[in-house]
Amino acid sequence: MATRIEQEAEQHGRLLEDEFHAERHVYEPHKAGLPPMGSYLQELWRRRQFAFEMARTTLRAQNFNTALGQLWLLLNPLLLTCVYFLLIDILRDHSRGSVFFAHLMAGLFAYNFISTSLNQAGRSVLKGGKLVLNTAFPRTLLPLSAVLVSFLRFLPTLVIFAVMATIAHLPFGAHLLWAIPVFAIIATFTAGMSMLIAALQVYFRDVSSFLPYALRIWLYASPVLYYYAEVPRHLKHIIALNPLTPMFAAWSEVLIAGHRPSMHYLVWGAAWAVAALLAGGLYFISREREFAVRL
Repeated sequence: MATRIEQEAEQHGRLLEDEFHAERHVYEPHKAGLPPMGSYLQELWRRRQFAFEMARTTLRAQNFNTALGQLWLLLNPLLLTCVYFLLIDILRDHSRGSVFFAHLMAGLFAYNFISTSLNQAGRSVLKGGKLVLNTAFPRTLLPLSAVLVSFLRFLPTLVIFAVMATIAHLPFGAHLLWAIPVFAIIATFTAGMSMLIAALQVYFRDVSSFLPYALRIWLYASPVLYYYAEVPRHLKHIIALNPLTPMFAAWSEVLIAGHRPSMHYLVWGAAWAVAALLAGGLYFISREREFAVRL
């Protein structure tokens, strides 16, 4: 009898240790904690196709596969750029012309990727409540699929920027390859923040209401609507506290100034990105097993 009890206890311990391969799943409140990260990351990679399918389904629901849907994906950020260019540049005493318009376009397109990711990720766990309750999978796939959707929406905007870069006679050369690691830093930071906000939304339902206003303020505090070099000296130490400052400064250096980004910006931005990924990812993973009892 004692041997049987020990075997059942050992089996129960294995089920708790690796919930993704368990035959039964019991959701109950428990202290926050990290699961075995090796098993978790393996399962996350094994289920990567799940995130792609969720992203494709979301895009189909947004009419991404239709001509009008794809046209709106291009027109929406383009019209937003025109509005900001009118307010910031044309209404000033002098206009900086097509080069500044290209700077606005590049920054707003990238920032739209961030804001769209965070907004959709904030609702991802709540919208996926049935999946959370009925299926065992790494819940990080929910906010990460939101980031993937935003990235797929971002890609067509590169066509518009390429046309604008040609009109503005921006430098074209091998330096543009630096845009890949710079955007990778932006995407990594976005993924970390998306997981953090998705987890907070489960506990504080007003996060989604507050988020659009926070994102608007964050836009004004980032070197998107202006050049980082234009920031007055007495304000630069404040702007420097913004994690997006080095990322968008490097983004503008590559696409607008036409040269390799400052290594200082790359290291500074990468440090913020890694910190966001670790903080957001570990917080989400440590809490995700409790989501089912809070939905």
